[in-house]
Amino acid sequence: MPPSAVFIRHTTKPQQRDKVFAVWQKHMAPAVSANPDHQAYFYCFDNGNPDVIVVYQQYASAQAAAVFLQTPAYLAYLAEVEPLLQGDPEVTSAAPMWSK
Repeated sequence: MPPSAVFIRHTTKPQQRDKVFAVWQKHMAPAVSANPDHQAYFYCFDNGNPDVIVVYQQYASAQAAAVFLQTPAYLAYLAEVEPLLQGDPEVTSAAPMWSK
C-alpha cells in the first residue's frame, strides 16, 4: 500500500491555541510517537494567525490512518479538545509523490 498524507488546519477559539497544544501533548504526542504507521508528523503554529494550528501527517497507508482515528488516545483527545476549537478542521488527504 502507498503512503497517505493528511494536512489539517484547526482554528481554535480565541486565545486557546496553547491549551489545544497542551491537550495534544497529553494525548497525541505519546500515541503518535508509539505508532509505527506514522512515518512523519509536523504540528505547527501558523505564524500569521495566533488561533490557527497546521498539521502534516504521513501514514504508512490510508488504512493505517483510519485505524489510528479509532484508538482510545485519539478518541480521548477529541473529547477534550473539541470545546476549544472553532468548528471542524479543514482536512486534505494527499498522496505523497516525493520527499526529502
